[in-house]
Amino acid sequence: MSLQPEQHPTRDFFIADIFDNTPFKDDMASMEHPIFVLSKKKDVRCLEYKKENISISIKPTIDGLPTIFDKDILLYCASLLMQEINAGHIPPKTLRISSHDLLVATNRQTDGKAYKLLKKALQRLAGVRIQTNIKTNRREQTKDFGLLESWETIESSHVKDRMIKLEITLSDWFYNSIVSKEVLTINRDYFRLGKPMERRLYEIARKHCGAQKEWSINLTRLMDKTGAKSTLRLFRSRLKDIAKDNHLPDYNIFVNNNDNVTFSQKRDVSKQEMLPLDDLPHISSKTIERARQIVTNAETGWDFNTLHTEFTQSLIGGFRPDKVNGAFINFVKKKIISAP
Repeated sequence: MSLQPEQHPTRDFFIADIFDNTPFKDDMASMEHPIFVLSKKKDVRCLEYKKENISISIKPTIDGLPTIFDKDILLYCASLLMQEINAGHIPPKTLRISSHDLLVATNRQTDGKAYKLLKKALQRLAGVRIQTNIKTNRREQTKDFGLLESWETIESSHVKDRMIKLEITLSDWFYNSIVSKEVLTINRDYFRLGKPMERRLYEIARKHCGAQKEWSINLTRLMDKTGAKSTLRLFRSRLKDIAKDNHLPDYNIFVNNNDNVTFSQKRDVSKQEMLPLDDLPHISSKTIERARQIVTNAETGWDFNTLHTEFTQSLIGGFRPDKVNGAFINFVKKKIISAP
């Protein structure tokens, strides 16, 4: 087995500009816990996951549970949001995107079948009902939610019956994880992994091994984290096959005779070119709303987004206040003393 081929080796300038310079992002909550099923087949089970103080309840619709391949849509949206954040903007929760660009960026075909599969994935992401105490941006959702709040076709081709442009509204739970920068950069070759288990193992390795030389976990615990529903014997066999294939991006896998699994770096991940913007101090959503209200009440002509962008640019330039929330409020107060 090897990585699947690049479906679009020569991408258009728009795709290349966004995703060669702003790498794909994965939210840490679903990297840590099994939210997506590891199958391409329709799955209508109700799932329950409990570990220590974490609980997840996942209920499908007639369209089935969202798969780890459906997650590509969320990764694409997360990357667009991070591009806005890195530019100093507050990203929208509702995005208008090109279906073609999404398919190309996630290494999918762009034929009629691909558009039909995309529609099915959107239906599963929006239809699934999730209840969990996993917090994103330090907030817990107290009601069930879909991974997408809604989606609709904005423009379609009547000739080919394809969705050209989509409007996607993200769930508060997922959106909060992105705006609070609870994300990690992933390798583009993730989208060339054809087996669901390979994708899940890469996520776990990226989340836990990260830039460390290696990270180990017991086989039973790893199986639990993947969300696999096979027997331990079959899981062990599949894991060893994947370790033998050794084409997971960035990481090797080794399984010893005591069922201890070790992930190690294929190269020094810490020296890979990662966006330093991921490490910028985080301004809380509460502080942002407070600052916005201060600007509105001042009525001096300042645009809040302009001030937010200017402050973010100072962080990008190396400014590191001890208390970033207080520094932002003080910055805004000093600015609105006079008109722009």
